[in-house]
Amino acid sequence: MTTADSPEGRRLTARGAKTRARIITAAADLIYVRGVGATTLDDVVAASGVSKSQLYHHFAGKGALVRAVIDHTGERVIERERAALRQVSTIAGLRRWRDALVESNELQHGAYGCALGSLAADVADHDDVARQSLSELFTEWQGLLAGVLRRLQDTGALSPEVSTDQLATGLMGALQGGYLLAQAVHDVTPMATSIDMALAHIESLSTG
Repeated sequence: MTTADSPEGRRLTARGAKTRARIITAAADLIYVRGVGATTLDDVVAASGVSKSQLYHHFAGKGALVRAVIDHTGERVIERERAALRQVSTIAGLRRWRDALVESNELQHGAYGCALGSLAADVADHDDVARQSLSELFTEWQGLLAGVLRRLQDTGALSPEVSTDQLATGLMGALQGGYLLAQAVHDVTPMATSIDMALAHIESLSTG
């Protein structure tokens, strides 16, 4: 029978891996809407359709499950951002990236915020392992944005004297702050405005 490794080092059967994935997916969906604190293991058991003994077979407790949710959510977000940003080399391309994120968030009227940002707000001050994982994910996301800005420099569209890493940090701050403001008012307008201001600053550094 096909097996796979769990993060804890145990060998999982194909059925076990599928059960574990179902638990993580159910937990991720609940946590995104309710937050970590308001999501109980009983909630996850009910949503995933597994028994509590099955859940504890795969996860020692809620902390371990939340860390797995961070990995799962991070993989999904970074995969989306790689696909969206890997070919972008113009300000127009960055604006299309902005439009896609704003339009996606508008579907839920700005509610719930960024999946990674919400997790960071919930756990970063209470679980150092989770905080480190989230830090690495945000660093990778910022790296993708910095890559776009370096391509802008390579084409001569952005001054070679500016720090692409600093600009990427500012753009990420505008994005995450925009998500939070949109969540507070259930309106994506603050998110759109925040990102637009960051992009306008980047465009002001154009060599053209």
